[in-house]
Parts: sequence; structure tokens; C-alpha cells
Amino acid sequence: MAGIWENWMAPDGSELTSCALITTSANEIMAPIHHRMPVILGPQDWETWLQTSEAETGHLKDLLVPAPEGLLRAHAVSTKVNYVANQGPELIEPAPESAAEAGEPEGATSPDQGTLF
Repeated sequence: MAGIWENWMAPDGSELTSCALITTSANEIMAPIHHRMPVILGPQDWETWLQTSEAETGHLKDLLVPAPEGLLRAHAVSTKVNYVANQGPELIEPAPESAAEAGEPEGATSPDQGTLF
């Protein structure tokens, strides 16, 4: 994913490193989920992205495009992803068709966590 980072001095004199992911408009698979998506760089673009100096960044805008169709897939996941204490690769497994099949109460959220939907 395309990102930027910088080291800078905080007001208290400490050095901080900050970073951000670059986003672009959503492609066809992401549009039903959100209107933006991260810029996903192909391996052929990694060196260009990482080795470009500040003086020659104009051509990088050509890389800031939605991911090609077929690169990503989307599927529902368990509401267990809503709770930061839950960890593990099973969190990205496709969710069963219904909350009952997953052993989750309908509309389940994690302790002290509201729902966005």
C-alpha cells in the first residue's frame, strides 16, 4: 500500500515518526463498502514509490489509482472484529450466513462497543 512517513520534532523536543496511508476512490468491489480505498502498489511500482526524491514526485500521481478489478475480494466477517482484544487469523474468515450459525446473538457487538450500523 502506498504510504508516507516523516520524522519530526514535537513541541516537547522529542522526535516522532508519523505515517499515513494514501487513499483514492474506490474500485467496483470496494464501492459498496466505502467510497475510498488504499492505493495498492504493484511490485513493479515499489522501487519507484520508495526511491523517488522530493524534487521529482510529479509522476507519482499516476500511481494513485484504484486497485485493478480482480485483485481484491470482499466477504462478510464475524462481528468479533469489532473488539480490539480479539486476535487471530480466524477473524478474517468468511462469516457464516447468519449470526445464529456463528453462535453470536443477533446484532452482537463487543463489550462497551457500539455499532456503526
